[in-house]
Amino acid sequence: MDLKSEINEENLPQHIAIIMDGNGRWAKKQGMLRAFGHENGAKSVKVTVETCARIGVKNLTLYAFSTENWNRPKLEIDTLMKLLVSSLKRELKSLIENNIKLTTIGNTDKLPKSIQKELLEVITKTKDNTRMTLTVALSYGSREELISAVKKITSKVKNNIISIDAIDEAIINEHLYTQNLPDVDLLIRTSGEHRISNFLLWQIAYAELYFTDVLWPDFTEDHLYEAIISYQKRERRFGKTSEQIK
Repeated sequence: MDLKSEINEENLPQHIAIIMDGNGRWAKKQGMLRAFGHENGAKSVKVTVETCARIGVKNLTLYAFSTENWNRPKLEIDTLMKLLVSSLKRELKSLIENNIKLTTIGNTDKLPKSIQKELLEVITKTKDNTRMTLTVALSYGSREELISAVKKITSKVKNNIISIDAIDEAIINEHLYTQNLPDVDLLIRTSGEHRISNFLLWQIAYAELYFTDVLWPDFTEDHLYEAIISYQKRERRFGKTSEQIK
């Protein structure tokens, strides 16, 4: 069955966010170290990015490294960082050829200087691309993001830049890492876990959630299509009734 043919191109989620989970468990099933899972997970990233761009998704955000991930064993963190650098170098040409813009969200100042340098280079060289925005969440935590936004807004209120009565959703959005992105339409989590894990808590307020048992390194183009098809079968009411939507 050709799943791609079942997708309604007029009703694509304009912002897909993915919690890429299961690399470690995938490696364990193979009798290998966790690093082996991360390396194979990078292949699923490439497939997912290129598929989203090809079918017309405008924004894709990938949860690559959380604030909590800093608590993992040093060897695993070092492996992830090396993999990130090699992936950025390897995929720069593809991002440019596919007209994909790379951005990041998170406290990237905590990343090793070599990573920051590579990120800046790819971000700079793809900044004018318009086909799709690929956002990588690195050293990202939604609670930290919200705390940062509150501090910025509080400072502006204190200095009479913003009136406290003027604070609304738009003001809060302007102070989030994702200020240039629309809200998430579809959130996908792999590996059978049913948690949000401190990811885009504000931005997924009305997102459709899709959970799959597939481990991330096994996530294919068809699995992405299945998630989008599920999304398209749902009625998004945003607090209204079905009758109002119709």
